[in-house]
Amino acid sequence: MEKLILCLLVVISPLYAGGSMPDDLVIIQKPITFDDTRKALTLQYMQQRYGMVQDEPTIKPKMVVVHWTVIPTFEQTFNAFNPPQLPAARDGIRAGGNLNVSSQFVIDRDGTIYQLMPETTMARHTIGLNYTAIGIENIADGDSLPMTEAQLDANSRLIRYLAGKYPIEYVLGHSEYHRFRDTDWWKETDSSYFTEKNDPDLAFMNRLRSKLSDLSLTPLP
Repeated sequence: MEKLILCLLVVISPLYAGGSMPDDLVIIQKPITFDDTRKALTLQYMQQRYGMVQDEPTIKPKMVVVHWTVIPTFEQTFNAFNPPQLPAARDGIRAGGNLNVSSQFVIDRDGTIYQLMPETTMARHTIGLNYTAIGIENIADGDSLPMTEAQLDANSRLIRYLAGKYPIEYVLGHSEYHRFRDTDWWKETDSSYFTEKNDPDLAFMNRLRSKLSDLSLTPLP
């Protein structure tokens, strides 16, 4: 019985470290595969893309980037992020390396929050900024699947929690990441490696930042 209880504790233990969970915040742990292959690919990405040589693929979070998946369900999103290596379908970004895309969090349409990776482990979700950005993906596409009120509320509560743990300076949408290209925050070594993004819509991001106005976030460049 003691061995069984120990195993259960390991399975349900959270991926985040430290900090107390607010009563109104529930985060479901759903870790993607982070094996030796993914670790090696992440370290390679950090060295090639950012010139950062580290023993562990850790980051110091100072910003949060909000995305939408285009993929219509959490299950499909999880399956897309789970393999360590970039699939053939994403050849358009293979110039950036073979590490698969992912994010630390995914928020479903009903506001359910899933954590796929530790907050301080690098995920590939935003060119030039992954070394310091926590990614939040939302199950939406801005068209047939617009961002929901439940997602707005969940993003707000999650980011408020993260800002209580880390010195978060910026909250931006993926569509706004280009605003950092001419700043010291941008570490991408290849100036030609860049993709245009439209997620999420600016109206959603403005509403989200309005809900977080008491955090005194830094205005985007």
